[in-house]
Amino acid sequence: MIVYIHGFNSSPASHKSNQLRERLAALGREDEFACPALPHWPRDAMALLEREMSRVPADQVTLVGSSLGGFYATYLTEKFGMRSVLVNPAITPHDGLRAYLGPQKNLYTGDEYELTEKHLVQLAGLHVPEPARMDSYLLLHTTGDELLDWRVAVDHYRGCRQVIVQGSDHGFREFSDYIDIVFEFSSRPDRKTDARV
Repeated sequence: MIVYIHGFNSSPASHKSNQLRERLAALGREDEFACPALPHWPRDAMALLEREMSRVPADQVTLVGSSLGGFYATYLTEKFGMRSVLVNPAITPHDGLRAYLGPQKNLYTGDEYELTEKHLVQLAGLHVPEPARMDSYLLLHTTGDELLDWRVAVDHYRGCRQVIVQGSDHGFREFSDYIDIVFEFSSRPDRKTDARV
């Protein structure tokens, strides 16, 4: 089972989510994919994700978390032990999103809300300062990410499997080129991957 966790102000209709869903469908595995629509409140988003996780044994789940979704995936992996693919993950969104406090609009749904200090406090409560389950992670990061410094993620997840993609951007428009690596990781958790592309 692959569960895609979308990022800040995103949705199940995101580009990477659609690419994963379509690739699995082409393989006749569409029933192995899930991408819940997350509430903007971190505590509510985590409660929803934990309900999803309770339905499937952890060793049968691979999370694919993008940006803020990677932050959520880290918390879930440390708590439950499933594998996670972290795509340009946010490390400290409780700090990084401070610059965005105020009115927000979901990029896909058009839903509007206010990003507040309470959101940041809830995010801080989910922060994992030192991830311990390094064999359970695959980091995919682009060096051209305009929002998040790839070197911070490389250091934060030091010791995990890492694929660092030269150039690109935060949206990772070439993600489809790396889906096979995601599938390989999800099915062969014992295989190390450490590459610079």
